[in-house]
Amino acid sequence: MTSGAGLGLSLRDYLADTAEPGIAALVSAIADASRPLIAMIRRGPILGSLGAGSGGSNKDGDVQKALDVLADRQFLHGLQVAGVRAIASEEADEPHSVSADGEFLVAIDPLDGSSNIETNVSIGTIFSILPAAPGRSAEPGDFLIQGHRQKAAGFLIYGPQASIVFTTGTGTHAATHDPESDDFVMTALSLSIPEDVPEFAINASNYRFWHPPVQAYVNDCVSGTDGPMSRNFNMRWIASLVADAYRILMRGGAFLYPADSRHGYERGRLRHVYEASPIAFLIEQADGAATDGVNRILDHQPASLHARVPLVFGSMQTVARIRRYHLETEDSADLSPLFGRRGLMRR
Repeated sequence: MTSGAGLGLSLRDYLADTAEPGIAALVSAIADASRPLIAMIRRGPILGSLGAGSGGSNKDGDVQKALDVLADRQFLHGLQVAGVRAIASEEADEPHSVSADGEFLVAIDPLDGSSNIETNVSIGTIFSILPAAPGRSAEPGDFLIQGHRQKAAGFLIYGPQASIVFTTGTGTHAATHDPESDDFVMTALSLSIPEDVPEFAINASNYRFWHPPVQAYVNDCVSGTDGPMSRNFNMRWIASLVADAYRILMRGGAFLYPADSRHGYERGRLRHVYEASPIAFLIEQADGAATDGVNRILDHQPASLHARVPLVFGSMQTVARIRRYHLETEDSADLSPLFGRRGLMRR
């Protein structure tokens, strides 16, 4: 649903009418903090090489880009007066304390898709808002809660249009940045992911490392009208989680970033707390599903602040189908009609 009362309102006014005051103020503050980034990204190479290495790395050894660091600083600064107890960022080993009496915790990936900074492909920011434990300072363990306990979640996408997609637990909605007013204007309400769309997103270059259920599912998609799906599929892969999520929210399909046999990918690659969990919340609030291949992401309890998890999300029917592939015996030649013989993606 993209029509109804609320369209055309400013994000701040819409939230004031629909969310509890603390959450409304915090989501608005996140949107406000993004405005300098939107302007900076729009200017791109005019400002120099935003995709150049900063000389640092994050907790997992990923090389930080200049814009990673700038985005992290921008959100830390912008959330100083927004009722936040502490902020956990992809770019920091430990949470950053903000206010001793803050009501909320914020987990954030300040710049998702940073490998695409210099290629003019959509990048973004992902955030999760969690309740803070009363009466004490925040600890890292406070962020390690099941995703269904999130108070709100969302992402900003910096693309042809800059938008914020968010949920406060009552549907998934979107507001678009208006460059003329420098404000966010509500443009989509109660999004619902279309079902049965023959489109999937996965990095096919990793095919040889995938586990058999994922190989079997992709084989059957790629076999098109000659295979068990009896229809042709399109494959999309942007290497920017926010861009793939936005596309699926708008037109359906599925996204897969599975665990595989490579070192460091045994538990997937996406971070649970500030990537998989908020995306899963958004997807479920838009009538979709999100799993690790089998189990619901929002029922997981992350083991550590920067823990990784496999992620499959999209339309409910498609995610359920992928789950069935995983529940079959992995070494069974009957896993799918193409499994056990040379598939279209094998030689």
